[in-house]
Amino acid sequence: MNTPDHSPLGKSSAYTEHYDASLLFPIPRAPGRAELGISSGAPLPFYGVDVWNAFELSWLEPGGKPCVALARLTVPAASPNIVESKSLKLYLNSFNQTAFSSADEVRDCLSRDLSVTAGATVEVELVLPQQFSAQRIASLAGFCLDALPVNTDTYTPRPEFLLARTDAPTITETLTSHLLKSNCPVTGQPDWGSLQIAYTGHPIHHEGLLKYIVSLRRHNGFHESCVERIFIELMQRCSPLRLSVYARYTRRGGIDINPFRASHADMPLPENERLARQ
Repeated sequence: MNTPDHSPLGKSSAYTEHYDASLLFPIPRAPGRAELGISSGAPLPFYGVDVWNAFELSWLEPGGKPCVALARLTVPAASPNIVESKSLKLYLNSFNQTAFSSADEVRDCLSRDLSVTAGATVEVELVLPQQFSAQRIASLAGFCLDALPVNTDTYTPRPEFLLARTDAPTITETLTSHLLKSNCPVTGQPDWGSLQIAYTGHPIHHEGLLKYIVSLRRHNGFHESCVERIFIELMQRCSPLRLSVYARYTRRGGIDINPFRASHADMPLPENERLARQ
């Protein structure tokens, strides 16, 4: 069965060193989306992708010498499944003692297996050691809400904190916060993230938005589902004309996950640049 309880997450696992695509475990997106009022088979109310960065990838050359690389994986939000993250880690470990003829063969193998698991084409880019020096730490563009003087004792989702000043002219602004936290719905471990919200519409009340972000602190949800919740509840409560929500979560098991959801297909995906906490 493809539910989180049947995945390797939260369980003791044997670490396989030889290539094994069967280690990948799909989890359907539909149940999490049903909780947000998105019916299975209905058009999605957003566009977007999930960008994964895997920092622990190694394989062998035909002569036995190891190779290393970073892997950047782009999973379409329209895919029916997500890839359970621990299963991805186990799958990537299975490359460790496996010989491949080239980095291109590794890339193509990753794309093929991950696309089968996700149910849609997963794009894969490998960053090789000669490109490591070009990698940099960046910050999310926008006004950071975190210094606002708010008081709160609410740590479960409260969309009613989201307010828009409908008597004010529409604006375009980008807001950020580093206070996003939720919990893995299987293990209960904390997931830490930074959030960027860009919109055009009536001004969103900054203090209320920050309290809403903080209210997710004890919420149990996968990264992708949390971002979709934020997107849906902002649309429902504030009715922006255009909206994008982007989260960059801190790394776990050598993998970080960065979901992006947007109201319009022409809204650009931000650069895949690592934040300080990643």
